[in-house]
Amino acid sequence: MKHILILLFLISFSTNAQLNQLSPNAEIAVLTFGPGENLNDSFGHNALRIHDPSLGMDIVYGYGEYDFDTPNFYLKFAQGKLNYMMSKHQFSDIYRFYTSYNRTIEAQVLNLTTEEKQRLYEYLVNNYKPENRKYLYDFFYDNCATRIRDVVENAIQEPIEFKAPQNFQPKTFRELIYEHTGRNTWGSFGIDLALGSVIDQEATPYEHMFLPKYIHAFFENATLNASKKLVKTSVVLHKRLEPLKSNSFLFSPLMIFGILLLIIIYITYSDYKHNKRSKWLDIVLFTITGILGVVILLLWSSTDHTATAKNYNLLWAFPLNLIFIGQLLKPQITGWFRKYIKFLLIMLTLLALHWMIGVQVYALGLIPLLIALVVRYSYMLKFNPNSA
Repeated sequence: MKHILILLFLISFSTNAQLNQLSPNAEIAVLTFGPGENLNDSFGHNALRIHDPSLGMDIVYGYGEYDFDTPNFYLKFAQGKLNYMMSKHQFSDIYRFYTSYNRTIEAQVLNLTTEEKQRLYEYLVNNYKPENRKYLYDFFYDNCATRIRDVVENAIQEPIEFKAPQNFQPKTFRELIYEHTGRNTWGSFGIDLALGSVIDQEATPYEHMFLPKYIHAFFENATLNASKKLVKTSVVLHKRLEPLKSNSFLFSPLMIFGILLLIIIYITYSDYKHNKRSKWLDIVLFTITGILGVVILLLWSSTDHTATAKNYNLLWAFPLNLIFIGQLLKPQITGWFRKYIKFLLIMLTLLALHWMIGVQVYALGLIPLLIALVVRYSYMLKFNPNSA
């Protein structure tokens, strides 16, 4: 009986060893998934496909998944301390998922030797072990796209030269985000509000590959050992059907805040005609700008997110506004509080200067709100209830 068990173990071990040894027919491809409709899908995705018909293997390894069951999930996410995970799926399931959401799928078969394919495959298998699967995510420097690039570089152990595609133009990190979100969308508005001036620096060509579409573009032109092309063949596995375009401008930040600007101007003009001050409006503005200022300050100073640092949205979303709300309830604005309002106007002027010289680019939809703040702060300075 003992000898039979040993024999069965050896047979099992031999079978597993064969399964883990890729055949000469195996192919490894970089998959690039096009953008989806939601904000979290708008940047696309990358993964690696291991296809070996001889072994009946067709699996996809990717990075960037997270577990909602993680304790204190949202707190860790906000703090930049959330561990993301490596994923493994059957290609048929991946294909079905992305085609059902009308997303383009492109495949670039890598021009690797059998030994290089084996090393890359073993690297992924080892990386997928429970003790290696989780990692600390960074949107710009360690995400689903950069991980694919880094894995290929580390696993095949040959120098790869990534060459910029034709008509390549260097851009800042924020401009690269705009390629997927646009300038006047709620997604870009939230990103511009949360991320600081550090993303207004120009990205190097290598850093452009934090976006999946640039992984595809740079891999297409890359060479191994300065001579052999990294990509053997490229194919579109599924082409997205273009959806009907809707007139989203009507509900865009620029339109919504533009309407709010007109309302605030109308209320301020009415206050001027009747020599009064709508305290509720000033309280609302101070409350909103104060709360946003606290959030921005916490993202800058109390999280591990590198992209939220040096965020000069604090020049208009000022945390101290919350402390001075009580002053707005008084019938007349005191002298020292007038000086504080003048300080807020100076901060808005400094913000405009920052924008013009390129220290930080702000959300396009923010323009009407900034004008509204200037109008309201200026009226608060001139308001005198005793002049009637």
